[in-house]
Amino acid sequence: MIKRLLKSAWATIDDRTGVSSMLAPMLTHPVPRGARWWYVFGSATMFAFIIQILSGITLAFSYIASSSQAYDTLLFITNQAPFGSMLRGLHYYGASAMVLMVGIHMGQVFLFGSYKFPREMNWISGVVLLVLTLGMGFTGQLLRWDQNATWSVVVGAEQAGRAPFIGERMAHFILGGDTVGGATLSRFFVIHVFLIPAFIFLGLGLHLLLVMRHGISEPPVPGELVDPKTYRARYQKHLVKDGVPFWPDAAWRDVVFGGAMAIGILVLAIFVGPPKIGAPPDPSIISADPRPDWYLLWYFAVLALSPPKLETLIILGAPLLIGGLIFSPPFLSNRGERSARRRPWAVAIAVMTVVMIGSFWILGARSGWSPKFDEPPLTADVVGATEGPVAEGAKLFHDKGCLSCHLIAGHGGRRGPDLTHMGDLLTRADITIRISNGGTNMPAFAGTLAPQDLEKLVAFIASRKASR
Repeated sequence: MIKRLLKSAWATIDDRTGVSSMLAPMLTHPVPRGARWWYVFGSATMFAFIIQILSGITLAFSYIASSSQAYDTLLFITNQAPFGSMLRGLHYYGASAMVLMVGIHMGQVFLFGSYKFPREMNWISGVVLLVLTLGMGFTGQLLRWDQNATWSVVVGAEQAGRAPFIGERMAHFILGGDTVGGATLSRFFVIHVFLIPAFIFLGLGLHLLLVMRHGISEPPVPGELVDPKTYRARYQKHLVKDGVPFWPDAAWRDVVFGGAMAIGILVLAIFVGPPKIGAPPDPSIISADPRPDWYLLWYFAVLALSPPKLETLIILGAPLLIGGLIFSPPFLSNRGERSARRRPWAVAIAVMTVVMIGSFWILGARSGWSPKFDEPPLTADVVGATEGPVAEGAKLFHDKGCLSCHLIAGHGGRRGPDLTHMGDLLTRADITIRISNGGTNMPAFAGTLAPQDLEKLVAFIASRKASR
Protein backbone atom coordinates (compact mmCIF):
# COMPACT_ATOMS: atom_id res chain seq x y z
CA MET A 1 0.00 0.00 0.00
CA ILE A 2 2.69 2.50 1.10
CA LYS A 3 4.96 1.43 -1.75
CA ARG A 4 2.19 1.99 -4.26
CA LEU A 5 1.40 5.43 -2.84
CA LEU A 6 5.07 6.48 -2.95
CA LYS A 7 5.40 5.20 -6.50
CA SER A 8 2.29 7.10 -7.53
CA ALA A 9 3.49 10.29 -5.81
CA TRP A 10 6.87 10.05 -7.52
CA ALA A 11 5.23 9.45 -10.91
CA THR A 12 3.14 12.60 -10.42
CA ILE A 13 6.13 14.73 -9.37
CA ASP A 14 8.26 13.35 -12.18
CA ASP A 15 5.52 14.03 -14.72
CA ARG A 16 5.27 17.67 -13.61
CA THR A 17 8.98 18.39 -13.20
CA GLY A 18 10.70 16.08 -15.67
CA VAL A 19 13.38 15.11 -13.15
CA SER A 20 13.95 11.70 -14.75
CA SER A 21 14.37 13.18 -18.20
CA MET A 22 16.99 15.60 -16.84
CA LEU A 23 18.93 13.11 -14.71
CA ALA A 24 18.72 10.06 -16.98
CA PRO A 25 21.22 11.35 -19.57
CA MET A 26 23.70 12.19 -16.83
CA LEU A 27 23.36 8.87 -15.01
CA THR A 28 23.24 6.60 -18.03
CA HIS A 29 25.73 8.24 -20.37
CA PRO A 30 28.36 5.73 -21.47
CA VAL A 31 31.90 5.89 -20.11
CA PRO A 32 34.97 3.82 -21.00
CA ARG A 33 35.09 0.54 -19.11
CA GLY A 34 38.69 1.26 -18.12
CA ALA A 35 37.71 4.41 -16.18
CA ARG A 36 38.38 2.89 -12.77
CA TRP A 37 39.82 4.07 -9.47
CA TRP A 38 42.08 6.74 -11.01
CA TYR A 39 38.91 8.54 -12.10
CA VAL A 40 37.28 9.01 -8.68
CA PHE A 41 39.05 12.20 -7.56
CA GLY A 42 36.87 14.61 -9.52
CA SER A 43 33.70 13.26 -7.90
CA ALA A 44 35.47 13.21 -4.53
CA THR A 45 36.13 16.95 -4.90
CA MET A 46 32.40 17.50 -5.42
CA PHE A 47 31.64 15.33 -2.36
CA ALA A 48 33.98 17.51 -0.28
CA PHE A 49 32.30 20.66 -1.63
CA ILE A 50 28.89 19.31 -0.56
CA ILE A 51 30.31 18.74 2.94
CA GLN A 52 31.56 22.34 2.92
CA ILE A 53 28.16 23.70 1.90
CA LEU A 54 26.24 21.71 4.53
CA SER A 55 28.67 22.35 7.40
CA GLY A 56 29.07 26.01 6.39
CA ILE A 57 25.32 26.64 6.38
CA THR A 58 25.02 25.02 9.81
CA LEU A 59 27.87 27.12 11.23
CA ALA A 60 26.38 30.29 9.76
CA PHE A 61 23.30 29.89 11.99
CA SER A 62 25.47 30.75 15.03
CA TYR A 63 28.32 32.80 13.55
CA ILE A 64 27.99 36.59 13.71
CA ALA A 65 30.13 38.46 11.19
CA SER A 66 30.82 41.39 13.48
CA SER A 67 34.26 42.51 14.63
CA SER A 68 32.94 42.79 18.21
CA GLN A 69 31.18 39.41 18.28
CA ALA A 70 32.83 37.07 15.75
CA TYR A 71 35.55 35.86 18.11
CA ASP A 72 33.13 35.20 20.97
CA THR A 73 30.62 33.41 18.73
CA LEU A 74 33.40 31.18 17.40
CA LEU A 75 34.38 30.32 20.98
CA PHE A 76 30.72 29.58 21.70
CA ILE A 77 30.43 27.33 18.65
CA THR A 78 33.60 25.46 19.58
CA ASN A 79 33.09 25.06 23.32
CA GLN A 80 29.35 25.24 24.03
CA ALA A 81 27.14 24.74 21.00
CA PRO A 82 25.91 21.15 20.48
CA PHE A 83 28.19 19.45 17.95
CA GLY A 84 29.84 22.83 17.36
CA SER A 85 33.41 21.55 17.60
CA MET A 86 32.58 18.66 15.27
CA LEU A 87 30.99 21.01 12.72
CA ARG A 88 34.04 23.27 12.74
CA GLY A 89 36.18 20.19 12.26
CA LEU A 90 34.02 19.03 9.36
CA HIS A 91 34.36 22.42 7.72
CA TYR A 92 38.12 22.58 8.24
CA TYR A 93 38.96 19.03 7.15
CA GLY A 94 36.40 19.26 4.36
CA ALA A 95 38.30 22.26 3.00
CA SER A 96 41.56 20.34 3.28
CA ALA A 97 40.04 17.35 1.48
CA MET A 98 38.64 19.58 -1.26
CA VAL A 99 42.06 21.16 -1.94
CA LEU A 100 43.78 17.77 -1.83
CA MET A 101 41.26 16.07 -4.11
CA VAL A 102 41.24 18.83 -6.73
CA GLY A 103 45.05 18.78 -6.73
CA ILE A 104 45.22 15.00 -7.22
CA HIS A 105 42.48 15.16 -9.86
CA MET A 106 44.39 17.75 -11.87
CA GLY A 107 47.58 15.72 -11.54
CA GLN A 108 45.80 12.63 -12.86
CA VAL A 109 44.30 14.58 -15.76
CA PHE A 110 47.72 16.00 -16.62
CA LEU A 111 49.51 12.64 -16.51
CA PHE A 112 46.75 10.95 -18.53
CA GLY A 113 46.85 13.72 -21.14
CA SER A 114 43.12 14.25 -20.69
CA TYR A 115 43.50 17.98 -21.28
CA LYS A 116 44.17 17.34 -24.99
CA PHE A 117 41.60 17.74 -27.78
CA PRO A 118 38.65 18.06 -27.39
CA ARG A 119 38.82 18.63 -23.61
CA GLU A 120 40.88 21.83 -23.48
CA MET A 121 38.05 23.78 -21.85
CA ASN A 122 37.60 21.02 -19.28
CA TRP A 123 41.15 21.74 -18.09
CA ILE A 124 40.73 25.50 -18.11
CA SER A 125 37.47 25.33 -16.12
CA GLY A 126 39.20 22.95 -13.69
CA VAL A 127 42.04 25.42 -13.15
CA VAL A 128 39.48 28.15 -12.41
CA LEU A 129 37.82 25.84 -9.87
CA LEU A 130 41.23 25.22 -8.25
CA VAL A 131 41.79 28.97 -7.88
CA LEU A 132 38.30 29.42 -6.41
CA THR A 133 38.92 26.56 -3.97
CA LEU A 134 42.13 28.18 -2.72
CA GLY A 135 40.27 31.48 -2.49
CA MET A 136 37.67 29.79 -0.29
CA GLY A 137 40.42 28.54 1.98
CA PHE A 138 42.11 31.94 2.30
CA THR A 139 38.92 33.91 2.95
CA GLY A 140 37.67 31.29 5.40
CA GLN A 141 40.77 31.65 7.55
CA LEU A 142 39.96 35.29 8.35
CA LEU A 143 36.53 34.31 9.68
CA ARG A 144 38.25 32.78 12.71
CA TRP A 145 38.98 36.41 13.60
CA ASP A 146 41.94 35.68 15.85
CA GLN A 147 45.39 37.25 15.90
CA ASN A 148 46.80 34.94 13.25
CA ALA A 149 43.85 35.44 10.88
CA THR A 150 43.77 39.23 11.01
CA TRP A 151 47.52 39.62 10.55
CA SER A 152 47.43 37.13 7.65
CA VAL A 153 45.02 39.46 5.87
CA VAL A 154 47.28 42.43 6.61
CA VAL A 155 50.16 40.54 5.01
CA GLY A 156 47.98 39.68 1.99
CA ALA A 157 46.90 43.31 1.60
CA GLU A 158 50.50 44.49 1.88
CA GLN A 159 51.50 42.13 -0.92
CA ALA A 160 48.61 43.27 -3.12
CA GLY A 161 49.59 46.87 -2.41
CA ARG A 162 52.85 46.38 -4.28
CA ALA A 163 51.11 45.94 -7.62
CA PRO A 164 51.84 48.89 -9.93
CA PHE A 165 49.07 51.44 -10.60
CA ILE A 166 46.26 49.50 -8.85
CA GLY A 167 48.09 48.23 -5.76
CA GLU A 168 46.74 50.83 -3.35
CA ARG A 169 43.16 50.26 -4.50
CA MET A 170 43.55 46.47 -4.26
CA ALA A 171 44.84 46.73 -0.68
CA HIS A 172 42.00 49.10 0.19
CA PHE A 173 39.48 46.66 -1.30
CA ILE A 174 40.93 43.68 0.63
CA LEU A 175 40.84 45.53 3.96
CA GLY A 176 37.56 47.32 3.29
CA GLY A 177 39.32 50.54 4.30
CA ASP A 178 42.71 51.65 5.51
CA THR A 179 43.03 49.14 8.36
CA VAL A 180 41.64 45.77 9.45
CA GLY A 181 38.25 46.15 11.07
CA GLY A 182 34.59 45.29 10.91
CA ALA A 183 34.41 46.16 7.21
CA THR A 184 37.20 43.65 6.51
CA LEU A 185 35.34 40.86 8.27
CA SER A 186 32.01 41.69 6.59
CA ARG A 187 33.68 41.81 3.18
CA PHE A 188 35.43 38.46 3.63
CA PHE A 189 32.23 36.89 5.00
CA VAL A 190 30.30 37.91 1.88
CA ILE A 191 33.10 36.73 -0.42
CA HIS A 192 33.50 33.41 1.42
CA VAL A 193 29.82 32.58 1.95
CA PHE A 194 28.15 34.02 -1.16
CA LEU A 195 30.46 35.16 -3.93
CA ILE A 196 33.02 32.35 -4.26
CA PRO A 197 30.48 29.51 -3.74
CA ALA A 198 28.29 31.08 -6.46
CA PHE A 199 31.22 31.06 -8.88
CA ILE A 200 32.09 27.49 -7.85
CA PHE A 201 28.52 26.37 -8.61
CA LEU A 202 28.72 28.06 -12.02
CA GLY A 203 32.17 26.61 -12.71
CA LEU A 204 31.12 23.17 -11.55
CA GLY A 205 28.03 23.27 -13.76
CA LEU A 206 30.13 24.27 -16.77
CA HIS A 207 32.69 21.57 -15.95
CA LEU A 208 30.01 18.87 -15.77
CA LEU A 209 28.41 20.06 -18.99
CA LEU A 210 31.79 19.81 -20.71
CA VAL A 211 32.29 16.31 -19.31
CA MET A 212 28.88 15.32 -20.67
CA ARG A 213 29.63 16.88 -24.04
CA HIS A 214 33.07 15.37 -24.59
CA GLY A 215 32.79 12.28 -22.39
CA ILE A 216 35.23 10.92 -19.84
CA SER A 217 38.59 10.37 -21.47
CA GLU A 218 39.54 6.77 -22.02
CA PRO A 219 42.66 5.43 -20.26
CA PRO A 220 45.68 6.34 -22.42
CA VAL A 221 47.33 3.63 -24.49
CA PRO A 222 50.96 4.04 -25.62
CA GLY A 223 51.07 4.74 -29.33
CA GLU A 224 47.44 5.93 -29.64
CA LEU A 225 47.84 9.54 -30.74
CA VAL A 226 45.23 12.27 -30.43
CA ASP A 227 44.39 13.65 -33.86
CA PRO A 228 41.62 16.32 -33.85
CA LYS A 229 40.48 15.11 -37.27
CA THR A 230 39.82 11.51 -36.20
CA TYR A 231 39.60 11.52 -32.40
CA ARG A 232 35.82 12.00 -31.98
CA ALA A 233 34.97 9.14 -34.34
CA ARG A 234 37.54 6.88 -32.68
CA TYR A 235 36.21 7.76 -29.20
CA GLN A 236 32.60 6.99 -30.18
CA LYS A 237 33.71 3.69 -31.68
CA HIS A 238 35.51 2.89 -28.43
CA LEU A 239 32.36 3.60 -26.41
CA VAL A 240 30.24 1.37 -28.64
CA LYS A 241 32.74 -1.44 -28.25
CA ASP A 242 33.79 -1.05 -24.62
CA GLY A 243 31.50 1.50 -22.97
CA VAL A 244 29.38 1.00 -19.84
CA PRO A 245 26.64 3.17 -18.26
CA PHE A 246 28.00 5.63 -15.72
CA TRP A 247 25.40 4.40 -13.22
CA PRO A 248 25.89 1.91 -11.73
CA ASP A 249 28.85 0.36 -13.53
CA ALA A 250 31.28 3.23 -12.94
CA ALA A 251 29.61 5.51 -10.38
CA TRP A 252 29.78 2.96 -7.54
CA ARG A 253 33.52 3.61 -7.23
CA ASP A 254 32.83 7.33 -6.86
CA VAL A 255 30.28 6.59 -4.14
CA VAL A 256 32.59 4.19 -2.27
CA PHE A 257 35.59 6.53 -2.40
CA GLY A 258 33.53 9.64 -1.60
CA GLY A 259 31.87 7.84 1.31
CA ALA A 260 35.23 6.69 2.68
CA MET A 261 36.56 10.24 2.39
CA ALA A 262 33.50 11.60 4.22
CA ILE A 263 33.98 9.07 7.02
CA GLY A 264 37.65 10.05 7.27
CA ILE A 265 36.70 13.73 7.54
CA LEU A 266 34.15 12.90 10.24
CA VAL A 267 36.68 10.83 12.22
CA LEU A 268 39.21 13.69 12.11
CA ALA A 269 36.52 16.18 13.10
CA ILE A 270 35.51 14.13 16.15
CA PHE A 271 38.82 12.79 17.42
CA VAL A 272 41.30 15.47 16.31
CA GLY A 273 39.00 18.46 16.31
CA PRO A 274 39.14 21.82 14.55
CA PRO A 275 42.19 24.10 14.55
CA LYS A 276 42.70 25.98 17.79
CA ILE A 277 41.47 29.54 18.00
CA GLY A 278 44.33 31.90 18.80
CA ALA A 279 44.31 35.05 20.89
CA PRO A 280 41.74 37.71 19.96
CA PRO A 281 42.92 40.24 17.37
CA ASP A 282 45.01 43.09 18.73
CA PRO A 283 46.58 45.47 16.19
CA SER A 284 49.08 46.69 18.81
CA ILE A 285 50.71 43.26 19.04
CA ILE A 286 53.08 42.66 16.11
CA SER A 287 54.41 39.28 17.31
CA ALA A 288 51.57 37.26 15.81
CA ASP A 289 53.78 35.24 13.42
CA PRO A 290 50.86 34.86 10.96
CA ARG A 291 50.80 31.85 8.67
CA PRO A 292 48.17 30.34 6.36
CA ASP A 293 46.58 26.91 6.57
CA TRP A 294 48.61 23.95 5.37
CA TYR A 295 47.59 24.07 1.70
CA LEU A 296 49.08 27.58 1.31
CA LEU A 297 52.01 27.00 3.65
CA TRP A 298 54.42 26.21 0.80
CA TYR A 299 53.74 29.58 -0.85
CA PHE A 300 54.21 31.25 2.53
CA ALA A 301 57.68 29.69 2.63
CA VAL A 302 58.50 30.89 -0.90
CA LEU A 303 57.71 34.48 0.06
CA ALA A 304 59.46 34.26 3.43
CA LEU A 305 62.66 32.95 1.85
CA SER A 306 62.69 35.50 -0.97
CA PRO A 307 65.76 37.78 -1.03
CA PRO A 308 64.74 41.27 0.11
CA LYS A 309 65.83 42.86 -3.18
CA LEU A 310 63.69 40.43 -5.19
CA GLU A 311 60.73 40.32 -2.81
CA THR A 312 58.43 42.61 -4.79
CA LEU A 313 59.30 40.93 -8.08
CA ILE A 314 58.53 37.49 -6.62
CA ILE A 315 55.31 38.65 -4.93
CA LEU A 316 54.01 40.06 -8.20
CA GLY A 317 55.60 37.62 -10.64
CA ALA A 318 55.18 34.26 -8.89
CA PRO A 319 51.34 34.15 -9.12
CA LEU A 320 51.47 35.18 -12.78
CA LEU A 321 54.14 32.60 -13.57
CA ILE A 322 52.42 29.78 -11.67
CA GLY A 323 49.04 30.67 -13.18
CA GLY A 324 50.47 30.82 -16.67
CA LEU A 325 52.14 27.44 -16.28
CA ILE A 326 48.97 25.78 -14.98
CA PHE A 327 46.80 27.22 -17.76
CA SER A 328 49.32 26.44 -20.52
CA PRO A 329 49.12 22.63 -21.20
CA PRO A 330 46.14 22.74 -23.62
CA PHE A 331 47.76 25.59 -25.54
CA LEU A 332 51.21 23.99 -25.72
CA SER A 333 50.17 20.42 -26.58
CA ASN A 334 46.58 19.51 -27.36
CA ARG A 335 47.33 16.57 -29.64
CA GLY A 336 49.69 13.63 -29.96
CA GLU A 337 50.70 11.10 -27.30
CA ARG A 338 48.65 10.81 -24.10
CA SER A 339 50.36 7.94 -22.30
CA ALA A 340 52.74 8.98 -19.52
CA ARG A 341 55.06 6.18 -20.65
CA ARG A 342 55.70 8.12 -23.85
CA ARG A 343 55.71 11.52 -22.12
CA PRO A 344 58.63 11.40 -19.66
CA TRP A 345 58.67 15.19 -19.50
CA ALA A 346 55.13 15.14 -18.07
CA VAL A 347 56.17 12.68 -15.37
CA ALA A 348 59.22 14.82 -14.60
CA ILE A 349 57.06 17.95 -14.28
CA ALA A 350 54.62 16.17 -11.95
CA VAL A 351 57.43 14.79 -9.77
CA MET A 352 59.25 18.12 -9.63
CA THR A 353 56.03 19.91 -8.70
CA VAL A 354 55.32 17.50 -5.83
CA VAL A 355 58.93 17.67 -4.60
CA MET A 356 59.02 21.46 -4.81
CA ILE A 357 55.71 21.97 -3.01
CA GLY A 358 56.60 19.31 -0.43
CA SER A 359 60.02 20.84 0.26
CA PHE A 360 58.66 24.35 0.65
CA TRP A 361 55.81 22.97 2.76
CA ILE A 362 58.31 21.41 5.18
CA LEU A 363 60.24 24.68 5.35
CA GLY A 364 57.00 26.55 5.92
CA ALA A 365 55.99 24.19 8.73
CA ARG A 366 59.35 24.68 10.44
CA SER A 367 59.37 28.43 9.76
CA GLY A 368 62.94 28.86 10.92
CA TRP A 369 62.82 32.54 9.93
CA SER A 370 60.06 33.30 12.45
CA PRO A 371 60.89 34.03 16.08
CA LYS A 372 59.31 31.71 18.65
CA PHE A 373 57.68 34.26 20.91
CA ASP A 374 56.14 31.68 23.26
CA GLU A 375 59.33 29.76 24.04
CA PRO A 376 59.51 28.94 27.80
CA PRO A 377 62.65 29.76 29.86
CA LEU A 378 65.55 27.31 29.77
CA THR A 379 65.58 24.71 32.52
CA ALA A 380 68.35 24.41 35.08
CA ASP A 381 69.59 21.22 33.37
CA VAL A 382 70.15 23.14 30.13
CA VAL A 383 71.63 26.20 31.85
CA GLY A 384 73.94 24.13 34.06
CA ALA A 385 73.55 26.46 37.04
CA THR A 386 70.82 27.65 39.39
CA GLU A 387 72.50 30.80 40.65
CA GLY A 388 75.35 33.14 39.81
CA PRO A 389 76.13 35.12 36.61
CA VAL A 390 75.45 32.16 34.27
CA ALA A 391 71.96 31.51 35.69
CA GLU A 392 71.14 35.22 35.76
CA GLY A 393 72.44 35.55 32.19
CA ALA A 394 70.17 32.67 31.11
CA LYS A 395 67.18 34.49 32.60
CA LEU A 396 68.15 37.67 30.74
CA PHE A 397 68.60 35.62 27.55
CA HIS A 398 64.92 34.70 27.78
CA ASP A 399 63.56 38.00 29.10
CA LYS A 400 65.27 40.07 26.38
CA GLY A 401 63.83 37.84 23.65
CA CYS A 402 67.17 36.28 22.63
CA LEU A 403 65.72 32.77 23.01
CA SER A 404 63.01 33.61 20.47
CA CYS A 405 65.62 33.72 17.70
CA HIS A 406 68.55 31.61 18.94
CA LEU A 407 68.73 27.89 19.62
CA ILE A 408 70.26 26.55 22.85
CA ALA A 409 70.48 22.74 23.10
CA GLY A 410 67.36 22.28 20.97
CA HIS A 411 65.36 25.02 22.73
CA GLY A 412 64.43 28.35 21.18
CA GLY A 413 64.02 29.79 17.71
CA ARG A 414 66.00 29.21 14.53
CA ARG A 415 66.04 32.69 13.06
CA GLY A 416 69.54 33.41 14.32
CA PRO A 417 72.70 31.27 14.71
CA ASP A 418 72.68 28.22 16.98
CA LEU A 419 74.46 29.26 20.20
CA THR A 420 74.61 25.81 21.79
CA HIS A 421 78.45 25.67 21.50
CA MET A 422 79.15 29.35 20.86
CA GLY A 423 81.58 29.42 23.77
CA ASP A 424 83.93 27.23 21.71
CA LEU A 425 83.74 29.57 18.69
CA LEU A 426 83.96 33.11 20.09
CA THR A 427 85.90 34.72 22.90
CA ARG A 428 84.16 36.72 25.61
CA ALA A 429 85.33 39.91 23.92
CA ASP A 430 83.86 38.80 20.58
CA ILE A 431 80.55 37.93 22.23
CA THR A 432 80.46 41.34 23.94
CA ILE A 433 81.03 43.14 20.64
CA ARG A 434 78.37 41.10 18.84
CA ILE A 435 75.72 41.74 21.51
CA SER A 436 76.55 45.44 21.73
CA ASN A 437 76.70 46.15 17.99
CA GLY A 438 74.09 43.69 16.73
CA GLY A 439 74.20 42.15 13.26
CA THR A 440 72.01 40.98 10.39
CA ASN A 441 68.38 40.94 11.63
CA MET A 442 69.68 41.48 15.17
CA PRO A 443 69.32 44.82 16.98
CA ALA A 444 72.22 46.45 18.84
CA PHE A 445 71.79 46.12 22.61
CA ALA A 446 74.51 48.58 23.64
CA GLY A 447 71.99 51.28 24.47
CA THR A 448 69.44 49.03 26.20
CA LEU A 449 71.58 46.79 28.42
CA ALA A 450 73.16 47.88 31.69
CA PRO A 451 76.87 46.94 31.90
CA GLN A 452 76.22 44.35 34.61
CA ASP A 453 73.46 42.75 32.54
CA LEU A 454 75.74 42.63 29.49
CA GLU A 455 78.37 40.84 31.59
CA LYS A 456 75.80 38.26 32.73
CA LEU A 457 74.66 37.59 29.15
CA VAL A 458 78.26 37.18 28.00
CA ALA A 459 78.93 34.81 30.91
CA PHE A 460 75.98 32.64 29.93
CA ILE A 461 76.81 32.49 26.20
CA ALA A 462 80.52 31.91 26.88
CA SER A 463 79.53 28.91 29.05
CA ARG A 464 77.93 27.21 26.04
CA LYS A 465 80.66 24.70 25.20
CA ALA A 466 80.68 21.14 23.88
CA SER A 467 82.73 20.04 26.90
CA ARG A 468 79.95 20.92 29.33
